[in-house]
Amino acid sequence: MPVATACPISLTATDRKRLKKMAWGHKTEYRQRVRAQIVLHAARGRPNARIARETGLHLDTVRRWRNRFAEQGLAGLQDRQRSGRPPVFTSLQAAEVTALACRLPAESGVPLSRWSCPELAREAITRGIATFVSASTVRRWLKTDALKPWQHQSWIFITDPDFRPKAQRVLELYARTFEGAVLGHDEYVISADEKTSVQARCRCHPTLAPGQARAMRVNHTYRRGGALAYLAAYDVHQASVFGRCEATTGIVPFMALVTQVMSQAPYASAKRVFWIVDNGSSHRGKKAADRLRAAFPNAVMVHTPVHASWLNQVEIYFSVVQRKVVTPNDFTDLAQVRDRLRDFENRYNATAQPFQWKFTTTNLDDLLARLDRHTADHPQQSSVVLTA
Repeated sequence: MPVATACPISLTATDRKRLKKMAWGHKTEYRQRVRAQIVLHAARGRPNARIARETGLHLDTVRRWRNRFAEQGLAGLQDRQRSGRPPVFTSLQAAEVTALACRLPAESGVPLSRWSCPELAREAITRGIATFVSASTVRRWLKTDALKPWQHQSWIFITDPDFRPKAQRVLELYARTFEGAVLGHDEYVISADEKTSVQARCRCHPTLAPGQARAMRVNHTYRRGGALAYLAAYDVHQASVFGRCEATTGIVPFMALVTQVMSQAPYASAKRVFWIVDNGSSHRGKKAADRLRAAFPNAVMVHTPVHASWLNQVEIYFSVVQRKVVTPNDFTDLAQVRDRLRDFENRYNATAQPFQWKFTTTNLDDLLARLDRHTADHPQQSSVVLTA
């Protein structure tokens, strides 16, 4: 009997490029790689028997994918739709569990702060939604709607009636303008705040340096050696930090920081030095501004809005200190904490550059517009929070 000839394969430049990527790509599935290699061999005019011999595949496998590509092109290299096992759960059951996940546990009378997949599966069985359902099945249902009820985010409504003018004043200072006028070369912007309770924790066993296939190891137990407050003033445009350690926070420690900065060049002879601070007790309200102006006539205190410390750039520096100096903390006493903070401050000032602050007044207007829309859509929720 005559032997059937193999289907001829001809490739376009685009198909050849995609097949080569599939055949030798590092992230390609093995089955897709094998199928692409079969087609590339066939495009060279090689018979099925030779392809099977060179690839180590069965002759029927080579014939199948060669024929499918000849009939359907690249789409023929995909697996065909299979009937599979009959579904165990109905779409209604999946919808009921999803709806349950979108409600707070307290609304369902369950003593939980938030749902987890095992708890949702247990509650679905208790409510009779299903006789049995696993946590992995619940997780798969929630994944289709990108729901993660075991996670949470915190938020807060704006309560400061002067939020926009206060925030705009801070953002304009970052852009080197104040009340519509560009700042001069002898005017400076300082961002200041306190980092409270920096603890001296002495680990009961020495910290082990990282090794091959091993992360740094820090002993969990420690002895307390006290705590101190770290006050810092950050020159926004010069990227210079001036810090000091105090036993506690308060008006006197904060004014000591101000004196430390304002008594040295170039701030002592500057035309104006703007001090951006939050509404902490050390520098709150008009009294704090008057106190600063009385001590240093060229100093101007600018407050961020209430609950808006994120507008204060020194908080970024404090986050750097937390990640690089304080965590994980292993200090024998407070003197070592002071030395470490002082040494890091010198190290930071040697190479620091101004932060790339990207939140502008335009972003501020967009944020307030979104909050206005939310307030309009949820007037009852908004009024409850704002009057609390």
